[in-house]
Amino acid sequence: MLSFSVPLGKLVRTLSRLRGGGSAFPGLVVEKIDPGFMQRTLASLPLGVAVVSGTNGKTTTTKMVVELLESQGLKVFTNRSGSNFTRGVAASLLGDVDWRGRLDADIAILELDEAHAVHFVNKVEPRFSLLLNVLRDQLDRFGEIDKTARLLEHIASKTTDTVVLNREDPRVARIANALNTLDAVHHPEVRYFGLDESLRSTFPNDDEMRTTGIGPSPSGTSVAAETGDDVDLAPADVVLRRVGAQDADFEFDGETVTTSMKLRGVYNIFNAAAALSLARSVLGTGPVDTPKLVKALGEVAPAFGRGESLTVDGQPLELVLVKNPSGFRLGLKSFPAGGYATMIAINDNYADGRDMSWLWDVEFDSLREGGVEVLTGVRAYDMALRLQYDDVHFGVVEPDITAALRAFIDGSRGKPKRVFCTYTSMLAIRRELAKITIVEVVS
Repeated sequence: MLSFSVPLGKLVRTLSRLRGGGSAFPGLVVEKIDPGFMQRTLASLPLGVAVVSGTNGKTTTTKMVVELLESQGLKVFTNRSGSNFTRGVAASLLGDVDWRGRLDADIAILELDEAHAVHFVNKVEPRFSLLLNVLRDQLDRFGEIDKTARLLEHIASKTTDTVVLNREDPRVARIANALNTLDAVHHPEVRYFGLDESLRSTFPNDDEMRTTGIGPSPSGTSVAAETGDDVDLAPADVVLRRVGAQDADFEFDGETVTTSMKLRGVYNIFNAAAALSLARSVLGTGPVDTPKLVKALGEVAPAFGRGESLTVDGQPLELVLVKNPSGFRLGLKSFPAGGYATMIAINDNYADGRDMSWLWDVEFDSLREGGVEVLTGVRAYDMALRLQYDDVHFGVVEPDITAALRAFIDGSRGKPKRVFCTYTSMLAIRRELAKITIVEVVS
């Protein structure tokens, strides 16, 4: 063990934060000088490591799992900054360990990018994993979604205790088959989270977003259900039964519970079922305070940039992260445009994905009545062209995010505001907003 690696890593982390640098850079430094730091530190946790991965919903779901487990008295380490590469985990560890490298936690709940999770689980085998969905996203990185499904399958194959799968996503649900083969290294328990039949059309999987409704659905779920055919689905540990305006019904252990929800967005509520299932897996057969668990779920606030609401000039300003067709479609559906001034910020940096052709898979009809006040980001003019094809009026087109945000705020005073933004544009907008309002610092 290199005794100086943790103090040096902490110093680099402090200097990086003072300069406004990337949250993962200190992790890169400590990986270079002490390659075993992450494995050694996480190996000390009594309940091991749980990995959360999939295309959409990782950050908010991870936040929910953390708060659910903390409600039961567990000490939880997590990569809270949303830096979901391996070096991001190492950087987050540097912030939580003491000067001797000791981590005071019972379990680690880690959000991991699908591709980088493969490298992580090769170093640290998780005890639990939660695999959310497989959707077309960053085609320049991942290629087609069957490749992404194979990445998630690898994560599951390295999991030693319990794998929680999305019953409604055929590519995720089929991972269970690979875990049941005789030559599998581990044979973890498989649990599912799922939807009530009445909700399936609200959450189309990637195949169903491209079906006309004629003929069988590739998943055997939504389209089949709509046509009245029998649907053969595995029993789920947690089922989302109903989504209300400010509450939701979840069924588990044969009972249905209703809880208010601070989270907005139908996709966040479905991910709450996933979080419940993983939390129940971690808690196992020990004592569980179910009322406190459900209460904690209802009190989870949106993760930064994921429906986060800030206050600017006495009016709410909501940040809605969009990074692929499914996420943008559900964002538009979950956050209706009526009464809000709207800005769209599209970047194509590495963390966003270079290929922005997916914008043409999103229907923007819901923005037609009120239009869009400002378009910004590296791909502002691409977004303008896309809106023209859907007959959506737009105002200012300004690629510079700082100037665009200023124009947006000045031009929509007295109105609530909403910004649909890709990942790096969201970070830039939060930095600018921190100069004029209270923005949670995520380190």
